[in-house]
Amino acid sequence: MNKKIFLIAGTEDGRKLSALLSQKNFDVTASVVSDYGRKLLESCAGIKINDKPLDRSELEKILRAESFDCLVDASHPYAKNISANAIDAAQAAKIFYVRYERAEVDFDYEKIFRVESYEAAAHKASRLGKNIYLTTGSRSLKIFVDLLGDCNLTARILPTAEVLAQCESLGLTPKQIVAMQGPFSVELNVELFRHAAAQVIVTKNSGHVGGADTKLAAAKILNLPVVMIDRPKIFYPNRAENFADVLKLLEENL
Repeated sequence: MNKKIFLIAGTEDGRKLSALLSQKNFDVTASVVSDYGRKLLESCAGIKINDKPLDRSELEKILRAESFDCLVDASHPYAKNISANAIDAAQAAKIFYVRYERAEVDFDYEKIFRVESYEAAAHKASRLGKNIYLTTGSRSLKIFVDLLGDCNLTARILPTAEVLAQCESLGLTPKQIVAMQGPFSVELNVELFRHAAAQVIVTKNSGHVGGADTKLAAAKILNLPVVMIDRPKIFYPNRAENFADVLKLLEENL
């Protein structure tokens, strides 16, 4: 019988990992929390999909009820609560846990200012300029809107109805919204930053898949300061930065 894997697939590389594990004859159930994520996964043959949001206790319940052998956590590098719940649920269900987390981008630029939270990023950005370009996603938008009322914000977000409605509810005008799906080249980032008259870029180190490298390269070309929010500090029982290492861990422990 094929080993059963519950995979938290909140990212592009998470979806690719789901497809790879299915091709390797694992019985994969991939978990997503958006219609967009579900539609992307539906094209992957042989993968079961869970699109119900699961808290810590619900996750443990499904791991036990369906007798999963392993939980692979391929959630976003900044999804701290999801990873914490996944670790706890896997330990409670007494199954193997693997964290897949894409590598950070190592970039040499003296104008990168590292902070540990969205709130700290807002305060630092306000001291570096008034025209602030946010590339941190939609979940943190309210923090920046609340803390940067005297600044000119531009928010780059996914072009979905849900996210656009959120922007509207926060009082952002069409001029302040760049609704585009990445990846973005260095050249396109340069033009977008110029078009917004950006004075500060706020971003996260989401790795190459998240476009951190091209954002930083564009900021360097324009000599713009970058406020970089560090990844949350979590102890992962087992961690891999590439698919080969995930497979190795699964082969050794299942």
